[in-house]
Amino acid sequence: MESAVAGETMARPGAAPDGEPVSALSVQNVSMVFNRGETQVHALDHVSMDIRDGEFIAIVGPSGCGKSTLIKLVSGLRTPTAGRLAVRGRQVMKPRGDVGIVFQSPVLLPWRSILDNVMLPIDVLKQDRTTGRERALALLRLVGLGGFETAYPNELSGGMQQRAAIARALVYDAPLLLMDEPFGALDALTREQMNSELQRIWQASGKTVLFITHSIPEAVFLADRIVVMSPRPGRVLKIIANPIPRMRTLDDMLRPEFGALVREIRGLLGGHVAGGENHGTRAEW
Repeated sequence: MESAVAGETMARPGAAPDGEPVSALSVQNVSMVFNRGETQVHALDHVSMDIRDGEFIAIVGPSGCGKSTLIKLVSGLRTPTAGRLAVRGRQVMKPRGDVGIVFQSPVLLPWRSILDNVMLPIDVLKQDRTTGRERALALLRLVGLGGFETAYPNELSGGMQQRAAIARALVYDAPLLLMDEPFGALDALTREQMNSELQRIWQASGKTVLFITHSIPEAVFLADRIVVMSPRPGRVLKIIANPIPRMRTLDDMLRPEFGALVREIRGLLGGHVAGGENHGTRAEW
């Protein structure tokens, strides 16, 4: 898959000694236990998955099942109690520069313009500013913010701020993009629009995406495969391939196949998903 940003072509993964492609992300038997005083919290239990290069994976599960913990482990912000994580064949041992992260809140610096916010990783990593600026401008156009380069965060809507956060996560060309409930704070209509936009941005950028959500319909709309997690301690209940072809439109949410997949996931979760699971839907499944 080729990148549409500044004419770049995304690097392909390497190969293992046996000639098989290296996974974009490999999670093998990962467990995570937190010690809080005399209490132990078992967040994840023997979680395993392999994500292919350029794939969009959504993880859905109840609150507290370890979804956000998994994001921190993949990014190197935490170290697992047991198991192994590897990005493109390289074990995750510490925070990595080849992983972009988008959180629920855009976390834009109010005193920097939108362009300067997007360029923040370029400045922090001390990369070439001229090349970085060209890429930032191209990404702002890609996410629909062309013309807002000199605006400040308080002049943009919540959805526009999140677009800027996505551009910032892509600006230093990290091959893996981690998204932790990025649209959870948006209203339902804006969330629908952002789901459509994210699908377009993902296909144009060629990145591998690991997307965390509480919304079952959102996961079905966006993902190539959906990882369904159990309540804490988080285990993988099932990994489901999504048969609905791309490009998907919001009208695809009305297809029988869409509803059947939503019901399958809901059945696996047994009613444990609460709160915003219907955000981004056009019908109650």
